[in-house]
Amino acid sequence: MKENPVVKRAVTGASPTVPNKVGFVSLGCPKALVDSERILTQLRTEGYAVSPTYAGADLVIVNTCGFIDAAVEESLDAIGEALNENGRVIVTGCLGAKGDVVRKAHPRVLAVTGPHALDEVMGAVHKHLPRDEAHDPYTDLIPASSSVGVKLTPRHYAYLKISEGCNHRCTFCIIPSMRGDLVSRPVGEVMQEAENLVRAGVRELLVISQDTSAYGVDVRYRTGFWGGKPLRTRMNELAGALGSLGAWVRLHYVYPYPHVDDVIPLMAEGKVLPYLDVPFQHASRRILKLMKRPAAAEVNLERIRAWRKICPELTIRSTFIAGFPGETEAEFQELLDFLAEAQLDRVGCFAYSPVEGASANQLPGALPDEVREERRGRLMQLQESISAARLEAKIGHILTVLIDQSEPGHAIARSAADAPEIDGVVHIDKARGLKVGDFVEVEIVGSDAHDLHARPLGKEAKRRRASANGAQAAKTMAKALVDGKPGRAKPRTA
Repeated sequence: MKENPVVKRAVTGASPTVPNKVGFVSLGCPKALVDSERILTQLRTEGYAVSPTYAGADLVIVNTCGFIDAAVEESLDAIGEALNENGRVIVTGCLGAKGDVVRKAHPRVLAVTGPHALDEVMGAVHKHLPRDEAHDPYTDLIPASSSVGVKLTPRHYAYLKISEGCNHRCTFCIIPSMRGDLVSRPVGEVMQEAENLVRAGVRELLVISQDTSAYGVDVRYRTGFWGGKPLRTRMNELAGALGSLGAWVRLHYVYPYPHVDDVIPLMAEGKVLPYLDVPFQHASRRILKLMKRPAAAEVNLERIRAWRKICPELTIRSTFIAGFPGETEAEFQELLDFLAEAQLDRVGCFAYSPVEGASANQLPGALPDEVREERRGRLMQLQESISAARLEAKIGHILTVLIDQSEPGHAIARSAADAPEIDGVVHIDKARGLKVGDFVEVEIVGSDAHDLHARPLGKEAKRRRASANGAQAAKTMAKALVDGKPGRAKPRTA
C-alpha cells in the first residue's frame, strides 16, 4: 500500500486548520447505532472531522455486529474492505467482544474493543491519530445540534437507549456475554436527552434497550428526578413521562413480564403509541423452557386478548425462531397455531442459527439447515396472509401518519403501527406540500401484504371527521353529566 501523505501528516501533527478525518462504518441493530452516534459525537467534539469515503479518512472505525453467523460474516467482510481501502482500522462493537475472532481474521487492525466502549475507542483513536491540542470544543466544530450530538437517523425521529446489557440467559443468545448484565441509565438523564431531542425537532422517540421492560431492575426502581419532581426508574413511569413531551413514543424490545400489562392503559389514553414490540420467540411450552423463555402459548394468548380489550388499536410486533434444536413438527405446528390464533400485526422469524458460544448448541436434536429454513418459510407465508388481512381491514379508515420521504405527487409515511425500517409504510399518492417530519391525516384506500396506500384527506372528509368528533364530544359530555362527573370532554381521534 502506498504511503498516504494525509495519514503521515495526521500522525506527525497536522495544521489546526485541517482536522484529522475519521471514516465510520456502523453495522447491526439500533442499539449499536446509538453507540455509533455517541462515538461520532465525541469525535466531533474533540475536533475530528468525519470522512464519507475511505480515501479521505486518516483511519476508519468499524462498529460491528456479532449476534448471528450472518452478522459475523458481514462484519468481518466490512473490516476487510476497510483494511483494503484504507489500511488503518479500529474495530468496536459486539464482534469486538470476540477479539480473537477479529484478530485471527484480520491481524492488521489497529485496535479491537467491545460494545458501548466509548472511552476505549477514543483511547485507540488518540493513540493512532492524535487530536489537535489547539482545538477548543466550546468554539469550534461542535455539531449543529450540540444538545443532542451527532444523529445517524433522519432529523424527525431518534432512538433513545435507556439501558445496556441483559440479565437473561436465553440459550440461543450470546448478547450478555458481549454487552454484560443490565445497567439502567438514570431516569433524569434519559428524560433530559428526550427533551433535548424533541426541542431539536424530533417527532418520534423510539425507546430501545436489550430488555426495555426490565428498566430499573438493577437499581431496584430507584426514584430519580426530572424537572425537580420525583420519577421512578421503571418502564411504565418512564413511558408516561416521555408521553408528556408531545412526540410519538414507541416501545421496542419489551420482554413479556406481567407488569407490561400496566403500560397498555397509557396506550389507550394516547400517551404512548399503541405499539408493542414483544419477542415471544415460540409457542411450545417445552421449547420455551429449553430457550429459558417465560410463559407459554395459552398464557400469551390470554394476555394479547386482554391487551386488545383495553386498547383495540394496539399493534403487536414479535419475533420467533424456527428450527430450534429438538423442535418436532408437532411443536412447530403449535407455533403456527399460535400465530393463527394471535393474529399478530408484525412478525419476524429467524431460522435457528448455532451462534458460537450459545448454550443451545449443546442441546440434542439439531435440525438440518434445510429443515430450519423450510419452517421459517412456512411461518412467514402464514404471517403474510395474516398481515395482508389485517392491513386490508384498515381500508376506509383515517389515520395520522408521519412523513418520512416526500417528492412531488408521492410521499412515504408511517402510521402508529409502523416502526422505521422494520415494518411497513404508507404510500401517499397525489401528495402536495407534504414535508418530511410532518404529521398529516390520510384516508386508507388500498393495501398489500406489507404496506398501506392512502390519499390526503379531502375537504369533505375533513368536514365529516370534524362533525363526527363534535358528536362524540357531545356524547362524552352528556355521559359525564349523567354520571355526575361534569368536565371538559375531549374529542376522540382515530
